[in-house]
Amino acid sequence: HKYTPAGDPGSSWHPWVDATGKPQYPIQEDETGLVLFALWQHYDRHRDFEFFKAYYRPLIILVGDFLASYIDPITGLPQPSYDLWEERRGVMSFTVATVWAGLRAAANFAALYGEMTLADRYRGVADGLRQGTLRFLFDPELNRFIRRIYVRADGTTARDLTIDSSVYGLWYFGMFAADDPQIVSTMKAVYERLWCKTEVGGIARYENDWYYQVSQDISNVPGNPWFICTMWYGQWLVSQARSLDDLNKAHEILEWVAGAALPSGVLSEQLDPYTKAPISVSPLTWSHATLVSLVNEYVRKRKTLTA
Repeated sequence: HKYTPAGDPGSSWHPWVDATGKPQYPIQEDETGLVLFALWQHYDRHRDFEFFKAYYRPLIILVGDFLASYIDPITGLPQPSYDLWEERRGVMSFTVATVWAGLRAAANFAALYGEMTLADRYRGVADGLRQGTLRFLFDPELNRFIRRIYVRADGTTARDLTIDSSVYGLWYFGMFAADDPQIVSTMKAVYERLWCKTEVGGIARYENDWYYQVSQDISNVPGNPWFICTMWYGQWLVSQARSLDDLNKAHEILEWVAGAALPSGVLSEQLDPYTKAPISVSPLTWSHATLVSLVNEYVRKRKTLTA
């Protein structure tokens, strides 16, 4: 959720009650899991043991306990929250991946500070998340992970089979290996269905994306190409590269990004699929941050392959 500088709950466009008036958390739980993931990434790089002591109990354990308790006892998956696109409520593959990563980070911190029982608890919940993901979010017939499951108004559970670029989170945050056959088939489906078949190219968020929609030709233009979604695919290509020839595929994504940037270097949120004109927010921090990540990952992999 969003908070004021004073720590009070901030405003939100997510409702506090559902259609029947039942209270619900107006949260995007992926944002909660990613806080712990980021903290552990920082510790793993800098090993600043003393720095984290002040945050261990009031932040890390508090958040870890929430993630471990906000679980559906039947599926073993997180309870519903809003997705990273701030559009739909349910149990998103992306959200599950970030909660798993957050719990693994919390377990690492708990072990670091000698609370092994707590670490085991967090790891146990994370293991349940992975099992639930395979059971409820992978479709054997489609041979790919699906976007989400959600509860209908009548209380029954439904599956959202929409191909969504955010499923990349299942490998990026470590739940599955990038070369896991189920991930490979999923990422191939993302590219085949969401790559815009115009001269502009690029990957859309998901099938029939309505946000600033330019074209109804969904078979060729599933949505406007987004910088982040295209670069997520590029990050997967980097992770998969076993040779410099493989890595060239990721380099093509970097060239695409450079070619779609404004003369100033600014990256927008999305592009017109026919003219390449920037659409929506410009510059978008998310686009620029993802480019930094992709470039760093590309450079590291290139050094590894040429060593």
